[in-house]
Amino acid sequence: MESDQQIKFKEMREQYRPRVIDKLISKELSAFGGVLITGPRSCGKSWTGFNHSKSATFMGYEGTSELALLDPQSALEGEFPHLVDEWQEVPGLWDHARMNIDMGNRKGMYIFTGSTAPPLERTKHTGIGRFATIEMRTMSLFESGNSSGAVSLSDIFDTGRAETERSEINYQNIIDLICRGGWPGTLGLENDEAIRTPYQYIKSITNMDMSRIDGRRRNRTTVETVLRSLARNNASLAGNTMLAEDIRNSGIGISDPTLRSYVDVLKKLYILEEQSAWHPALRSRTRIRTAPKRHFTDPSLAAAAFDARPALLKNDTRTAGFLFESLCYRDMSVYASALGGRVYHYRDNSDLEIDQIIQLDDGRWGAAEVEIGTAETEGAASNLIRMKEKMVEAKVTKPSFLMILNVTGVAAHTRPDGVIEMPIDCLGP
Repeated sequence: MESDQQIKFKEMREQYRPRVIDKLISKELSAFGGVLITGPRSCGKSWTGFNHSKSATFMGYEGTSELALLDPQSALEGEFPHLVDEWQEVPGLWDHARMNIDMGNRKGMYIFTGSTAPPLERTKHTGIGRFATIEMRTMSLFESGNSSGAVSLSDIFDTGRAETERSEINYQNIIDLICRGGWPGTLGLENDEAIRTPYQYIKSITNMDMSRIDGRRRNRTTVETVLRSLARNNASLAGNTMLAEDIRNSGIGISDPTLRSYVDVLKKLYILEEQSAWHPALRSRTRIRTAPKRHFTDPSLAAAAFDARPALLKNDTRTAGFLFESLCYRDMSVYASALGGRVYHYRDNSDLEIDQIIQLDDGRWGAAEVEIGTAETEGAASNLIRMKEKMVEAKVTKPSFLMILNVTGVAAHTRPDGVIEMPIDCLGP
């Protein structure tokens, strides 16, 4: 007869909504002793890790962490793969798991999940060769059911084209999706209810989360001002000097080292993510600018940080455009990860800028511009073609595709010039 816990675990698995990284987790478990799933709190790590496990220890529940501190091995016992959820609560578990992997000499023993990065000094070993690290994001539109996924990124890489596929999304829809975010816990909720999650998330950062990283108490008003400044400059190349000036203009004095410490903590909390610059091997005098773009890991967090609710955001198309770019960066990063790829940005000394360069491990790459409307479509297409010509002249491998990610409410299609117009609700892995 099944126990109450077994019945509960069975129900959890039956209700699980598949994620794009599921295949990657299975692949890495077959190759490594353990898998570490990192990402922002509430993005679904626990549920996904549990779906791939046969036993589990959930840290943070009454008595669990205390027992693990006294007897770390007890938290690692169970049928493999064994999930240890929020392992950073007891960092010593990492070293014990590494030792067990070495002693057991087998694959797929542990799944660790974590929503904060513990200080390096609290673990003795990196886990290289024992653990594979997998980055998890909030739900893409395909995972949440808001994209049909009818046009596959994999197919686009193979063919350089997109078959015609009708879009069902409009400007108001995308504003709502930006503000509610890709949080699994909000699926099925009305927009007004769903938006409360990112607002509470921002509130928890200002009240408590940042101090958990390094034990330092921070002024709440300063934290809120830093978050607002980062949100105003979301998806931009604004560096710390520009951010510090923006914060000082808000009446908050902050030094450059202090701001760097705030940004570092937000990255360790998986609140901020940097989109690195792409570095093609150019045989020309073109100089590539190397500054990263910063994104909130979910566009809803940026919207909540400066209180941009749907009614307000709808009338501010410029801000909506930057937040839409973050949504597209999140989704494209999810889809690219399934193909062994990453998403970069490009900008050179002629100020030619491309929002996304998607590069795969096999060397293939594609370029995408992000436009929330259609007014800038021709300019975006011109930028993409110009960039392609530069790469050809510099003897760089030709791009597999050129794409404009947008919200048209019409259809995905390939233009006569070869540029793909892709409504974000048609794209999938």
